Amino acid sequence: MTAAPGPPPRDVPRVIWSWALYDWANSAFTTLVVTFIYATYFTKAMAPDEVTGTAWWSRAVAVSAVLTALLAPVLGAAADRAGAHKRLLAAATALCVAATAALGFVPPGLPHGALLALTLYVVADISFETGYVFYNAFLPVIASPARIGRVSGYGWGLGYVGGLVCLLVALVGFVQPEIPWFGLSKAGGFNIRATNLLVAAWFLAFALPLFAVVPEQRRSGVRLDVRAAFQEMGRTLRAIGRYREIVRFLVARLVFNDGLVTVFAFGGIYAAGTFGMTLSEVITFGIAINLASGLGALAFGFLDDRIGGKRTILVTLVALTAATGLAVWAPTRGWFWLSGMLIGVFVGPNQSASRSLMGRFVPERHQAEFFGFFTFSGKVTSFAGPLLLGVVTAALHSQRAGVATVLGFFLLGGVLLLRVNEKQAINEARDV
Repeated sequence: MTAAPGPPPRDVPRVIWSWALYDWANSAFTTLVVTFIYATYFTKAMAPDEVTGTAWWSRAVAVSAVLTALLAPVLGAAADRAGAHKRLLAAATALCVAATAALGFVPPGLPHGALLALTLYVVADISFETGYVFYNAFLPVIASPARIGRVSGYGWGLGYVGGLVCLLVALVGFVQPEIPWFGLSKAGGFNIRATNLLVAAWFLAFALPLFAVVPEQRRSGVRLDVRAAFQEMGRTLRAIGRYREIVRFLVARLVFNDGLVTVFAFGGIYAAGTFGMTLSEVITFGIAINLASGLGALAFGFLDDRIGGKRTILVTLVALTAATGLAVWAPTRGWFWLSGMLIGVFVGPNQSASRSLMGRFVPERHQAEFFGFFTFSGKVTSFAGPLLLGVVTAALHSQRAGVATVLGFFLLGGVLLLRVNEKQAINEARDV
């Protein structure tokens, strides 16, 4: 086995923006399919009633999260071993695009249509999430340690903005007009389901620059081999003591990311239930938060490079704790809007800095594998926050009490992150 001679040059603007554009491309999936349009359409049109639809959809989300957590490290190890990051990213992208497009052609009333739709969603979501393993692995390859924070911020910021732009296109051209674009029929909600076709086309078109421009170090004489990938991952796990600081970081992220997952999942529900917002007001609120998150990720990337990823994450966790506390206390919609904007400003940088910090920590030979563990840490307990919020809300008959549980995830995650030695972790990665 021989490696390609010499690593590709870093900090090349054309390469960086081609890479970051992939975030712009794939965010359409989470914004339209997972959050704002198709998930709501499924619960209303594909299921017998909204309660049943919500239960079915939540189970599909849980299945996807578990399978993603199990697959991500193995696929990452396989990609590293064969130098196949771009090939596997292409496969994940193509599968997500195909499954998303297929969702547009599953009408209400089709025998077993709800099951088919949920299956397609799970396939698309797993492909989307595992694609991030290979995509993130390019970050430490294309960006120098001095610029990795802002480069991660470019991608995350573009992702939030891209999702919003695609959402606006969908609302203006497909959802709201009396006569949708391209003469699409409203019968059976086809104009709503057609937003999945928009997402698929958007994802495919804006992902292409990465595959055309971003370089990859290929390894000759090595084939993709799942069995060998399991063996490689086993060796990594047996040597996990050498990566103690990375493990500490992943445990801390596992905790505070559960808080983020809960905020994303229940922000709209809390806005409607406690503050009486209508669906259109909730969508407007969500758009504003996403815009704030994108701008925050872009701006804080420079701070990340100045003070380091760990300190940046800690700053965001302090701010998120304060903003969530404000949301729990908020007596009026005005105060709630303020808390939401603060959460938006700091949630994007939290996610971006987490990715850049992991990029500084990963050993060169195990980039995708370790980003697979990064994905694992974000998925394996993602049910815990929503579950605790639901239990407390039901027990105390108070959404405010339920949302207050998020504070514990941010605080405990921050305490665990304090134990991470950033410099030592970077040195450990260089020594491998």
